[in-house]
Amino acid sequence: MIQRIQSLYLLLTSLLSILFLKGAFLTFFDNTGSSFEIFLSGIMKYTGNADPVKVGEVWLILILSVIIPILSIVIISLYKKRDYQLILTKILIILISTFICASIAYSFIIISKYEAAFISWYKLIIPVIQLILSILACRGIKKDDDLIKSYDRLR
Repeated sequence: MIQRIQSLYLLLTSLLSILFLKGAFLTFFDNTGSSFEIFLSGIMKYTGNADPVKVGEVWLILILSVIIPILSIVIISLYKKRDYQLILTKILIILISTFICASIAYSFIIISKYEAAFISWYKLIIPVIQLILSILACRGIKKDDDLIKSYDRLR
C-alpha cells in the first residue's frame, strides 16, 4: 500500500492537512492596531487587552480542511482500484484548489472590509505543497495504470 510513491505523496498530503487543525493560519493588522486571525472556527478580531470577538465564519475552509485528509486516506486504501484512485485524486486536486481560492477570498474580504494588511501567511504555502503532491500522485497513478495496460497488451 505505501510501497508506491503516489501513496507516499497522498500520505504527506493528509499529514500536511493536520497542520491546519491547530492555530491561526492567516494574520492581519489594521490601522487601529487590531489584529484579525483566521482560524477554522472563524475570523477572530483582537483589540488590545479585550477578549477576542468572532467577526465571521469560514465554513468552506472548515469543511475542506476535514474532507481533504479523509479523502487522501481513502485514496491510499483504494490501491487495488486504480481507476477510482485516479478519479478521486482529481477530485482531491479540485478540493485543494478550492481551499486555496477560499483562503485567498477570505483574505481579500478582510483586507477590503477592515483595511488590514497581511502579517503572517506562511501557513498558506502548505495547501500549495499539498496541491503539488496531489498532482504528483495523480501522475504516478496514471503511470502505473499505463504500465499495467501495456503489460496486458503483451499477453
